[in-house]
Amino acid sequence: MTAVAQAPAGAPSTTSGRRPTSRRRREALAAMLFLAPDMLGLLLFLGIPMVACLVLGFFQVDGFGGYKWIGLGNYERMFADPLFLHSLRTTLLYLVILIPGLFVVSLALALLVRQRFPLVGLVRSMLFAPNVVSLVVVALVWKFMLTDQIGVIDRILGFFGVTAPSWLGTPKWAVGSILVVTIWFAMGYYMLIFLAGLQDIPREYYEVAKLDGAGPWQTFRHITWPLLKPTSFFILLTSTVSMMTGGLDLLYVLTSGGPANSTTLIIYYIYQQAFVYGEFGYASAIGAFLVVILLIWSAALFALTRGGRFGDGDK
Repeated sequence: MTAVAQAPAGAPSTTSGRRPTSRRRREALAAMLFLAPDMLGLLLFLGIPMVACLVLGFFQVDGFGGYKWIGLGNYERMFADPLFLHSLRTTLLYLVILIPGLFVVSLALALLVRQRFPLVGLVRSMLFAPNVVSLVVVALVWKFMLTDQIGVIDRILGFFGVTAPSWLGTPKWAVGSILVVTIWFAMGYYMLIFLAGLQDIPREYYEVAKLDGAGPWQTFRHITWPLLKPTSFFILLTSTVSMMTGGLDLLYVLTSGGPANSTTLIIYYIYQQAFVYGEFGYASAIGAFLVVILLIWSAALFALTRGGRFGDGDK
């Protein structure tokens, strides 16, 4: 007879080998339960509306519950609509000026508040303060300040004998005013992101550079900027998406798309078509087109910067 091998006295039994597996299952189940509320929220408030927007883009909706399949009719109408093309050009011009300006101002502020000086905490709080106030309130305050003749800014300029232009009543000044207010509102938020990236850079690098005799510009160029590239990539991506899809409250309160449609950005045009004219199908088609633009921009940014490494050759 063949002897049956006996397990050593201290060896774990076969049943004990199942314990790690069951423990991993319990941990996975607990993780799923914790994630379920967020996943449900994303599905209800993001996933389903996105699918509904894509589907509605192929229908003509009259606002009273009537749906008519028109295929690509809304998209054909979109590219033949001069107001849509105008809003698209205005949005692209707006972003070309806004994103670099917001990037530079936020980075400069982050470099400033990174320094140690009295009341630096208060300065950081004041710069971030607009982000904790409703955008509608911010827009109302700025509209009061920019009102012709009786606004705060006009009164200050008038005290020095300067005739102020119509900040919100002239196309070129209205666009400039929207840009200034947007940068003022958003710079504190992106300043904090830059500040977090700066604080992650080891201070030993700066100490070595100082011993080598490097000046402020050389230190920024060879240490700060290369190590800040992942943060810069994140800000470029999120600020573009945020500025293209947000700010409707600000536009509505300050200019309502005027004067002469000079501040009618694509997000405001979508609002007009959907909630002013009841063209929900057409508005959904424009919204789907906007999502495609953002996806192309995101993919291009990932490709050009190698996911935030900006072609450094890092692996």
